[in-house]
Amino acid sequence: MSRTRGKACEAREVAVALPDGVRTIAQVAEEFGVTHRTIRFYEDRGLIAPQRRGTQRLFHPRDRVRLDLVLRGKRLGFDLEQIRRIVDMYDQQVGERGQMEYLLAQLAARRADLEQRRHDIDRTLAELDAVERRCRDSEVGRTLSAPTSQEGVDPAVPGD
Repeated sequence: MSRTRGKACEAREVAVALPDGVRTIAQVAEEFGVTHRTIRFYEDRGLIAPQRRGTQRLFHPRDRVRLDLVLRGKRLGFDLEQIRRIVDMYDQQVGERGQMEYLLAQLAARRADLEQRRHDIDRTLAELDAVERRCRDSEVGRTLSAPTSQEGVDPAVPGD
């Protein structure tokens, strides 16, 4: 889409009055800090289903809640199928035991994965610290950190 056409579409969107709480894709993209393409991707995957008016997508509060859940799931590291199940729970009757059990199991699994990653990162950092200490404590390491006889001499000044 050309830049001029994009501006024309935005102008049309602004010119058409929308019901309270309804937003265009541009407004939703700005609200959530994502691209139009990201929103269309989640729509193509069936995670959100905005109302269509011609070629315009209209996002009701329910759609924005679902998008918020999708984006939160991605930040937490869930894959799209896990996100779909969690987001679909939003449409089901609140408090169903199966929903809560599934969600709690997914959260526990994700927490365990993140805890393991944190442990692995801490262990790797400790190993890096040990190698760095050994390097600095070695003869070569001491030589590298000792001032050279050329320090303090300006190479641009002849005879220095």
